[in-house]
Amino acid sequence: MKTFGTLISEARRTKGLSQKDLAAKVKKEDGQAISAQYLNDIEHDRRNPPSEFLITQIAEQIDLSKDILCIAAGTIPNDLQKMATSQPQKVEQAFKAFRRAVKDQK
Repeated sequence: MKTFGTLISEARRTKGLSQKDLAAKVKKEDGQAISAQYLNDIEHDRRNPPSEFLITQIAEQIDLSKDILCIAAGTIPNDLQKMATSQPQKVEQAFKAFRRAVKDQK
């Protein structure tokens, strides 16, 4: 699997966005845009992946699934974490089904 940064970089280029353009569209929780340098560092895997708050915005801007980006970032989306806490057996069944589906595609 490609790295988190590589996925973002490739999708951004496919959309025809510069780092500056994408950075201007992604806002931190305080409403300020992220910097192009911060995005550059993420794309080159020099920083840890950002919060799900930022991942969600990036995913929307570059037409990638937030879930795919979260997996690439090594995290589980917040909604799934909540389900895992309240319904662990269902989550375990889902993971087993996922593994079977992926294995069957090989």
